[in-house]
Amino acid sequence: MIKLENHFITVEISEKGAEQVSLKNKQNSTDYLWQGDPTYWNRQAPVLFPFVGRLKDNQYQYNNKTYSMNQHGFARDRIFEVTNQSETAVTLSLLSDEESKKVYPFDFCLNITYQLEDSSVSVSYQVDNRNTDEPMYFSIGGHPGFNVPLTDETSFEDYYLSFSPKRSRTLIPLNGAYIDYDNRTLGQTNTDIALRWRLFDEDALIYETKNKNVFSILSDKTTHGISVSFTDFPYVGIWSPAKLKAPLVCIEPWYGIADTSDSTGRLEDKLGIQFLKPSEQFNCEYTITIF
Repeated sequence: MIKLENHFITVEISEKGAEQVSLKNKQNSTDYLWQGDPTYWNRQAPVLFPFVGRLKDNQYQYNNKTYSMNQHGFARDRIFEVTNQSETAVTLSLLSDEESKKVYPFDFCLNITYQLEDSSVSVSYQVDNRNTDEPMYFSIGGHPGFNVPLTDETSFEDYYLSFSPKRSRTLIPLNGAYIDYDNRTLGQTNTDIALRWRLFDEDALIYETKNKNVFSILSDKTTHGISVSFTDFPYVGIWSPAKLKAPLVCIEPWYGIADTSDSTGRLEDKLGIQFLKPSEQFNCEYTITIF
Protein backbone atom coordinates (compact mmCIF):
# COMPACT_ATOMS: atom_id res chain seq x y z
CA MET A 1 0.00 0.00 0.00
CA ILE A 2 1.27 3.46 -0.94
CA LYS A 3 0.66 6.40 1.41
CA LEU A 4 0.86 10.07 0.42
CA GLU A 5 0.31 12.99 2.76
CA ASN A 6 0.62 16.73 3.19
CA HIS A 7 -0.60 19.09 5.93
CA PHE A 8 -4.23 18.67 4.93
CA ILE A 9 -4.95 15.14 3.66
CA THR A 10 -3.64 11.59 3.50
CA VAL A 11 -4.22 9.34 0.51
CA GLU A 12 -3.65 5.60 0.16
CA ILE A 13 -3.30 3.82 -3.18
CA SER A 14 -3.14 0.10 -3.90
CA GLU A 15 -0.76 -1.34 -6.48
CA LYS A 16 -3.67 -3.54 -7.59
CA GLY A 17 -5.41 -1.50 -10.23
CA ALA A 18 -3.54 1.66 -9.12
CA GLU A 19 -6.77 2.22 -7.18
CA GLN A 20 -7.16 4.94 -4.59
CA VAL A 21 -8.46 3.32 -1.39
CA SER A 22 -8.46 6.16 1.14
CA LEU A 23 -8.81 9.95 1.18
CA LYS A 24 -8.72 11.33 4.72
CA ASN A 25 -9.05 14.80 6.14
CA LYS A 26 -6.16 15.04 8.64
CA GLN A 27 -8.06 17.49 10.83
CA ASN A 28 -10.87 15.09 11.75
CA SER A 29 -9.73 11.73 10.26
CA THR A 30 -12.88 11.51 8.13
CA ASP A 31 -12.39 9.19 5.15
CA TYR A 32 -14.25 10.66 2.19
CA LEU A 33 -13.61 7.68 -0.06
CA TRP A 34 -15.99 4.72 -0.13
CA GLN A 35 -14.46 1.75 1.70
CA GLY A 36 -15.67 -1.08 -0.52
CA ASP A 37 -18.43 -2.71 1.55
CA PRO A 38 -19.43 -5.67 -0.68
CA THR A 39 -23.03 -5.39 0.52
CA TYR A 40 -23.31 -2.50 -1.92
CA TRP A 41 -20.16 -2.27 -4.09
CA ASN A 42 -16.85 -4.00 -3.45
CA ARG A 43 -14.64 -1.49 -5.27
CA GLN A 44 -13.57 2.01 -4.31
CA ALA A 45 -12.10 4.05 -7.16
CA PRO A 46 -11.21 1.73 -10.05
CA VAL A 47 -9.46 2.90 -13.21
CA LEU A 48 -11.49 2.00 -16.31
CA PHE A 49 -9.18 0.91 -19.16
CA PRO A 50 -9.07 0.05 -22.04
CA PHE A 51 -12.88 0.43 -22.14
CA VAL A 52 -15.49 2.36 -20.18
CA GLY A 53 -18.80 0.61 -19.64
CA ARG A 54 -20.02 -2.59 -21.23
CA LEU A 55 -19.31 -3.87 -24.71
CA LYS A 56 -22.19 -5.34 -26.67
CA ASP A 57 -22.18 -9.08 -25.85
CA ASN A 58 -18.92 -8.43 -23.93
CA GLN A 59 -16.90 -8.56 -27.14
CA TYR A 60 -15.50 -6.48 -29.98
CA GLN A 61 -13.84 -6.99 -33.36
CA TYR A 62 -10.52 -5.66 -34.57
CA ASN A 63 -8.58 -6.71 -37.68
CA ASN A 64 -11.11 -9.46 -38.39
CA LYS A 65 -10.60 -11.04 -34.98
CA THR A 66 -13.08 -11.18 -32.09
CA TYR A 67 -11.94 -10.41 -28.54
CA SER A 68 -13.81 -10.81 -25.25
CA MET A 69 -13.72 -8.14 -22.56
CA ASN A 70 -15.71 -7.64 -19.37
CA GLN A 71 -17.25 -4.32 -18.34
CA HIS A 72 -14.74 -1.51 -17.71
CA GLY A 73 -11.71 -3.44 -18.97
CA PHE A 74 -8.86 -5.22 -17.18
CA ALA A 75 -6.62 -2.51 -15.69
CA ARG A 76 -8.55 -2.42 -12.42
CA ASP A 77 -7.52 -6.03 -11.72
CA ARG A 78 -3.85 -5.85 -12.77
CA ILE A 79 -0.83 -5.12 -10.57
CA PHE A 80 0.87 -1.82 -11.39
CA GLU A 81 4.52 -1.00 -10.78
CA VAL A 82 5.51 2.10 -8.80
CA THR A 83 7.86 4.03 -11.09
CA ASN A 84 8.18 7.34 -9.20
CA GLN A 85 7.27 8.39 -5.68
CA SER A 86 7.65 11.27 -3.24
CA GLU A 87 5.79 12.27 -0.04
CA THR A 88 3.01 13.93 -2.03
CA ALA A 89 3.01 12.17 -5.42
CA VAL A 90 3.29 8.74 -6.97
CA THR A 91 3.24 7.34 -10.50
CA LEU A 92 2.20 3.75 -11.18
CA SER A 93 2.65 2.01 -14.53
CA LEU A 94 1.09 -0.88 -16.40
CA LEU A 95 2.65 -2.29 -19.57
CA SER A 96 1.03 -4.52 -22.15
CA ASP A 97 2.11 -8.15 -22.00
CA GLU A 98 1.18 -11.51 -23.46
CA GLU A 99 -1.77 -11.79 -21.09
CA SER A 100 -3.22 -8.39 -22.00
CA LYS A 101 -2.80 -9.09 -25.72
CA LYS A 102 -5.14 -12.06 -25.46
CA VAL A 103 -7.99 -9.57 -24.96
CA TYR A 104 -6.50 -6.29 -26.25
CA PRO A 105 -3.99 -6.53 -29.11
CA PHE A 106 -2.06 -3.29 -28.60
CA ASP A 107 1.34 -2.42 -27.16
CA PHE A 108 0.74 0.26 -24.54
CA CYS A 109 2.04 1.89 -21.40
CA LEU A 110 -0.51 3.28 -18.94
CA ASN A 111 0.85 5.69 -16.31
CA ILE A 112 -1.37 6.89 -13.47
CA THR A 113 -0.14 9.73 -11.25
CA TYR A 114 -1.63 10.91 -7.95
CA GLN A 115 -0.50 14.36 -6.80
CA LEU A 116 -1.56 16.10 -3.57
CA GLU A 117 -2.00 19.86 -3.27
CA ASP A 118 -3.64 21.31 -0.15
CA SER A 119 -6.99 19.49 0.22
CA SER A 120 -6.99 18.13 -3.33
CA VAL A 121 -5.65 15.08 -5.11
CA SER A 122 -5.19 15.19 -8.87
CA VAL A 123 -5.42 11.95 -10.84
CA SER A 124 -3.55 11.98 -14.15
CA TYR A 125 -3.74 9.39 -16.92
CA GLN A 126 -1.02 9.01 -19.54
CA VAL A 127 -1.52 6.46 -22.32
CA ASP A 128 1.34 5.71 -24.70
CA ASN A 129 0.80 3.86 -27.96
CA ARG A 130 3.96 1.76 -28.19
CA ASN A 131 3.04 0.37 -31.58
CA THR A 132 5.39 1.96 -34.11
CA ASP A 133 3.31 1.09 -37.16
CA GLU A 134 -0.28 0.73 -35.95
CA PRO A 135 -2.88 3.06 -34.41
CA MET A 136 -4.37 2.30 -30.99
CA TYR A 137 -8.00 2.53 -29.90
CA PHE A 138 -8.93 2.86 -26.24
CA SER A 139 -11.11 4.48 -23.60
CA ILE A 140 -10.19 5.51 -20.06
CA GLY A 141 -12.01 6.91 -17.07
CA GLY A 142 -12.23 7.25 -13.31
CA HIS A 143 -14.82 5.68 -11.01
CA PRO A 144 -14.18 7.19 -7.54
CA GLY A 145 -16.85 6.46 -4.94
CA PHE A 146 -17.54 8.77 -2.01
CA ASN A 147 -19.16 8.19 1.36
CA VAL A 148 -22.57 9.83 1.61
CA PRO A 149 -23.36 10.84 4.30
CA LEU A 150 -20.03 12.28 5.41
CA THR A 151 -20.98 12.86 9.06
CA ASP A 152 -22.93 10.93 11.69
CA GLU A 153 -25.37 13.83 12.01
CA THR A 154 -26.47 13.79 8.38
CA SER A 155 -28.27 11.33 6.08
CA PHE A 156 -28.00 10.53 2.38
CA GLU A 157 -30.99 12.69 1.54
CA ASP A 158 -29.47 15.72 3.28
CA TYR A 159 -27.07 16.07 0.33
CA TYR A 160 -27.44 17.39 -3.19
CA LEU A 161 -25.52 17.42 -6.45
CA SER A 162 -24.23 20.81 -7.56
CA PHE A 163 -22.77 21.71 -10.94
CA SER A 164 -20.46 24.43 -12.21
CA PRO A 165 -21.08 26.05 -14.56
CA LYS A 166 -24.82 25.87 -13.89
CA ARG A 167 -26.13 25.08 -17.34
CA SER A 168 -28.09 22.27 -18.93
CA ARG A 169 -26.03 19.35 -20.23
CA THR A 170 -27.06 16.56 -22.57
CA LEU A 171 -28.29 13.55 -20.56
CA ILE A 172 -27.65 10.17 -22.20
CA PRO A 173 -30.05 7.43 -21.03
CA LEU A 174 -29.26 3.76 -20.63
CA ASN A 175 -31.29 0.88 -21.97
CA GLY A 176 -30.17 -1.90 -19.67
CA ALA A 177 -26.36 -1.94 -19.81
CA TYR A 178 -26.19 -0.08 -23.14
CA ILE A 179 -26.34 3.54 -24.22
CA ASP A 180 -29.62 4.73 -25.72
CA TYR A 181 -27.99 7.56 -27.64
CA ASP A 182 -30.96 8.34 -29.89
CA ASN A 183 -33.09 9.30 -26.86
CA ARG A 184 -30.72 11.75 -25.19
CA THR A 185 -32.32 14.86 -23.68
CA LEU A 186 -31.32 18.02 -21.83
CA GLY A 187 -30.47 17.24 -18.21
CA GLN A 188 -31.20 19.33 -15.13
CA THR A 189 -27.65 20.47 -14.39
CA ASN A 190 -28.62 24.14 -14.53
CA THR A 191 -29.86 23.72 -10.93
CA ASP A 192 -28.89 21.62 -7.94
CA ILE A 193 -30.36 18.10 -7.73
CA ALA A 194 -31.40 16.67 -4.35
CA LEU A 195 -29.84 13.26 -3.73
CA ARG A 196 -32.48 10.56 -3.73
CA TRP A 197 -31.80 6.87 -4.35
CA ARG A 198 -34.54 6.78 -7.00
CA LEU A 199 -32.29 8.95 -9.20
CA PHE A 200 -30.32 5.78 -9.92
CA ASP A 201 -33.19 3.36 -10.50
CA GLU A 202 -32.16 3.21 -14.18
CA ASP A 203 -28.45 3.00 -13.27
CA ALA A 204 -26.03 5.92 -13.83
CA LEU A 205 -26.84 9.49 -14.84
CA ILE A 206 -24.57 10.11 -17.83
CA TYR A 207 -23.91 13.60 -19.15
CA GLU A 208 -22.02 14.93 -22.12
CA THR A 209 -19.46 17.46 -20.90
CA LYS A 210 -17.02 19.86 -22.49
CA ASN A 211 -14.66 22.58 -21.30
CA LYS A 212 -14.16 22.92 -17.51
CA ASN A 213 -16.68 21.33 -15.13
CA VAL A 214 -16.98 20.95 -11.37
CA PHE A 215 -19.46 18.38 -10.03
CA SER A 216 -19.96 18.48 -6.24
CA ILE A 217 -21.72 16.64 -3.41
CA LEU A 218 -22.84 19.20 -0.82
CA SER A 219 -25.22 19.62 2.10
CA ASP A 220 -26.74 22.60 3.89
CA LYS A 221 -26.40 20.66 7.17
CA THR A 222 -22.61 20.29 7.16
CA THR A 223 -19.61 22.15 5.78
CA HIS A 224 -18.10 18.84 4.62
CA GLY A 225 -18.38 18.10 0.92
CA ILE A 226 -16.61 16.81 -2.17
CA SER A 227 -15.97 18.23 -5.61
CA VAL A 228 -14.60 16.60 -8.76
CA SER A 229 -13.22 18.99 -11.38
CA PHE A 230 -12.19 18.09 -14.91
CA THR A 231 -11.62 19.76 -18.27
CA ASP A 232 -12.57 18.42 -21.71
CA PHE A 233 -13.63 14.95 -20.57
CA PRO A 234 -16.45 14.20 -23.04
CA TYR A 235 -18.63 12.31 -20.52
CA VAL A 236 -19.25 12.02 -16.80
CA GLY A 237 -21.28 9.40 -14.96
CA ILE A 238 -22.95 9.80 -11.56
CA TRP A 239 -23.85 6.50 -9.95
CA SER A 240 -24.99 4.78 -6.81
CA PRO A 241 -25.90 1.06 -6.70
CA ALA A 242 -29.44 0.85 -8.01
CA LYS A 243 -32.20 0.16 -5.48
CA LEU A 244 -29.80 -0.89 -2.69
CA LYS A 245 -30.02 2.43 -0.82
CA ALA A 246 -26.23 2.45 -0.75
CA PRO A 247 -24.44 5.14 1.32
CA LEU A 248 -22.20 6.17 -1.56
CA VAL A 249 -22.15 8.21 -4.75
CA CYS A 250 -19.61 7.99 -7.58
CA ILE A 251 -18.64 10.92 -9.82
CA GLU A 252 -16.87 9.45 -12.86
CA PRO A 253 -15.08 11.50 -15.56
CA TRP A 254 -14.77 9.44 -18.75
CA TYR A 255 -12.99 9.47 -22.09
CA GLY A 256 -15.29 6.76 -23.40
CA ILE A 257 -18.72 5.27 -22.88
CA ALA A 258 -20.61 1.96 -23.07
CA ASP A 259 -21.73 0.50 -26.40
CA THR A 260 -25.11 1.20 -27.90
CA SER A 261 -27.49 -1.75 -28.28
CA ASP A 262 -27.08 -1.53 -32.07
CA SER A 263 -23.27 -1.33 -32.00
CA THR A 264 -21.52 -2.95 -34.96
CA GLY A 265 -18.91 -4.38 -32.58
CA ARG A 266 -16.08 -2.99 -34.73
CA LEU A 267 -13.61 -1.20 -32.47
CA GLU A 268 -13.12 1.60 -34.98
CA ASP A 269 -16.87 2.34 -34.88
CA LYS A 270 -17.27 2.34 -31.09
CA LEU A 271 -19.05 5.35 -29.59
CA GLY A 272 -16.59 7.60 -27.73
CA ILE A 273 -13.49 5.61 -28.65
CA GLN A 274 -10.14 7.43 -28.47
CA PHE A 275 -7.54 7.15 -31.21
CA LEU A 276 -3.75 7.34 -30.96
CA LYS A 277 -1.40 7.36 -33.93
CA PRO A 278 1.70 5.13 -33.76
CA SER A 279 4.04 6.24 -30.93
CA GLU A 280 1.57 8.98 -29.90
CA GLN A 281 0.67 9.88 -26.30
CA PHE A 282 -2.62 10.82 -24.60
CA ASN A 283 -2.93 12.81 -21.34
CA CYS A 284 -5.83 13.86 -19.14
CA GLU A 285 -6.44 14.74 -15.49
CA TYR A 286 -9.21 15.22 -12.97
CA THR A 287 -9.03 16.56 -9.40
CA ILE A 288 -10.87 15.57 -6.22
CA THR A 289 -11.17 18.28 -3.55
CA ILE A 290 -12.55 17.68 -0.04
CA PHE A 291 -13.74 20.25 2.49
